Amino acid sequence: MPKKNELKKFFKSEEYTPMTFKELCRYFGLNDDKEKQLLKEQLEELTESGFIFKRDDGRYAITKGNLFTGTIEFTRSGNLTFVLTDDGQEIAVPIEKTNLAMHKDKVQVQIVGKWYELPEGRVVRILERGIKQFVGVFQTRGQFSFVIPDDPKLPYEFAVPVEEINGAKPGMKVVAEITRYPSVKRSPEAKIIEVLGKVEDPATDFPTVVVKHNLPVQFPEEVLKEVAELPDNVRPEDIEGRWDFRDEIIVTIDGPDAKDFDDAVQVKKLPNGNYLLGVHIADVAHYVKPGTALDQEAYNRATSVYLADRVIPMLPFKLSNGLCSLVQGEDRLVMSLLMEIDRDGDVVNYKVGNGVIRSYRRLVYDDVNAFLEDKPEGDKLKDLAEHIYLMKELKDVLRENRRRRGAILDIEGDEVKIVLDEQGHAVDIVPRKRGESEVIIEEFMIKANETVAEIFHNADIPFLYRIHEEPDFDTLLQLKNYLSAIGIKMKLPQRVHPRVLQELLEKTKDHPLRSSIQRLLVRSMKRAVYSPGNVGHFGLASEAYTHFTSPIRRYPDLIVHRLLKLYLEKGGAIQKKEMKKLEKYLAKAAVHCSKRERVADEAEWDYDALKKIDYISKRIGEIYDVVVTSVTKFGMFVEIPDKYISGLIHVSTLDDYYYYDDVKSMLVGKHTGTVYRIGDMLKAKVVRADKIRMEINFEIPTDEELRMLESNAKSNRGKKSEQIEKKGKKSKKKVKTEDVEQTYELREKSGVKNGSRKDKRRSRKAKK
Repeated sequence: MPKKNELKKFFKSEEYTPMTFKELCRYFGLNDDKEKQLLKEQLEELTESGFIFKRDDGRYAITKGNLFTGTIEFTRSGNLTFVLTDDGQEIAVPIEKTNLAMHKDKVQVQIVGKWYELPEGRVVRILERGIKQFVGVFQTRGQFSFVIPDDPKLPYEFAVPVEEINGAKPGMKVVAEITRYPSVKRSPEAKIIEVLGKVEDPATDFPTVVVKHNLPVQFPEEVLKEVAELPDNVRPEDIEGRWDFRDEIIVTIDGPDAKDFDDAVQVKKLPNGNYLLGVHIADVAHYVKPGTALDQEAYNRATSVYLADRVIPMLPFKLSNGLCSLVQGEDRLVMSLLMEIDRDGDVVNYKVGNGVIRSYRRLVYDDVNAFLEDKPEGDKLKDLAEHIYLMKELKDVLRENRRRRGAILDIEGDEVKIVLDEQGHAVDIVPRKRGESEVIIEEFMIKANETVAEIFHNADIPFLYRIHEEPDFDTLLQLKNYLSAIGIKMKLPQRVHPRVLQELLEKTKDHPLRSSIQRLLVRSMKRAVYSPGNVGHFGLASEAYTHFTSPIRRYPDLIVHRLLKLYLEKGGAIQKKEMKKLEKYLAKAAVHCSKRERVADEAEWDYDALKKIDYISKRIGEIYDVVVTSVTKFGMFVEIPDKYISGLIHVSTLDDYYYYDDVKSMLVGKHTGTVYRIGDMLKAKVVRADKIRMEINFEIPTDEELRMLESNAKSNRGKKSEQIEKKGKKSKKKVKTEDVEQTYELREKSGVKNGSRKDKRRSRKAKK
């Protein structure tokens, strides 16, 4: 029986060719069961250490080169995983080659082939377990207890010993701590450390997301101590040597609920006909110094996380909502970027430096939009009319500039505002619509980010860019096939310019599947990330881009501010030694910040999904107009427009046997000939909303259910008509303008023709 060292030498020798366990036993002449067991244990130890690995054919091979370290990420389907290496490379790993690794584990992976455009690998060693705790539902089966994780990326049931139940009852949402990870011989185990409550209780949503994504909520004591020592207001000594803009008309424009104001803007018309755009960004770097506990915590978080009813900030509230926030009427330190922009939208001159401002007015998006649309709600901004109209004028110039160069302009995200009651239940879901004011700020911030990035790109100094690589041809081919299935032709050159995708968006502007087309277009493109190397930004058609405008909520912006200060201090003359140090730091920071951004996005998506399921769970049995967004062999995914609530109509619930035509991406009924395809508008009934698996199911309503729905609709229309007629008779005696307006509106909504010319004249007068 060979010892472990002898076994290692044997594997490394030239005479060794990969063998199975039985072949190794025969080679060493092992017949005794104890010796075989000892060899098996040694092989397991060498496998766990990464020295050898077991191939798909059961043979043991030595691990040679091509080794990378990274974090493994499972997909929801569980068929494939990806390892994101420490240097930012992505490696596909089939589920059978994960070697019992779990989602978020740090692993050593070996390249063994190719999977489409990505290298394919196998996990040879688990270096560190990534998930220590998870949220799930406690269940019992006979005498056994276990927790089923909410996250489908954890495809295990974790056994819970009797002594570790901690008072949980079947069906309750719990936080569990893993006490034993899965192995070849034993299933995983966990102990319950906190009982959150009933699954349907909205109070469990926040801790569910926090634990699942390992979000830091409370700030460490040492961080709070450092923050307490900071001043409450800007001190006179802080202002010395800064550009003073306190007498300028500089405004912030944000949502009504915003409290952390990163950016303020001003626009002037210059004598030569050009525009002066001033973008003033909170000088967070003045207060958050490298090497402090505050800075380390900000780096670890890397971004604020914005949920439907709360925010997990990157910085403590004293900074994010107070000292750094550009609140109206208060002196605030800023990094100021002044750009002279010609009538073609190009920056012809700029200067950047440390400044101080006093925000003249805190503007709200809705008010500015109302003002630009000549609505009465916007009258409060009449004193700023000249400034607002000039902002819109410059916005149009900048937007046309980006349109000419081929940037993708018209993607409007499927964002919604989820209205919650005091208990946290979702009572309404309202789509967020972008108005002129949102686009004004977007264009100003894009121009500021591009200008700062170009400074460093032209100076060839280490920098942190925001890059967006060109999409892969194969993923765009999927988009083309999808569009073909709904009757839209798309030209697909070998190398795609963003202009092609912008033209597609313009062509599908009024299509009922517009939101689905936009989402698929976004998915077909690569994710924007941070990088010390500049490859440009595909979606914006920018040669150089960065994030400079939100240092209160994004750590990369804080890094950019520090680099700007260094550049200004040294006039661009940075020594080689410092350059190398910067390059090393930025490479590490770019990967970390990109990862944290993705975690924040997933947390926000999960929280919204839980609230959407909560909303629809109160409407089981209700029938909605839906659009088919995807067709598969097991059914079709549909979406309620405006609510952006998606779910599955399973093929087993349909009224016929349906076969799937994968070429045309449609379901065809064998006996009825009924066809379901992408883009179909249907009536669908909500039948299931599962917060544990985060799934919603619909069914096609029966003819009887549809007749009842139509009958109820007619009844409601009839009642409204009666009310209108009664109100109309009463109004003959004395007609108030508001009554005429309401009557006209009610008739319009109920489908009743708006009658007399007299009524219409009165309505027009009321509007005036």
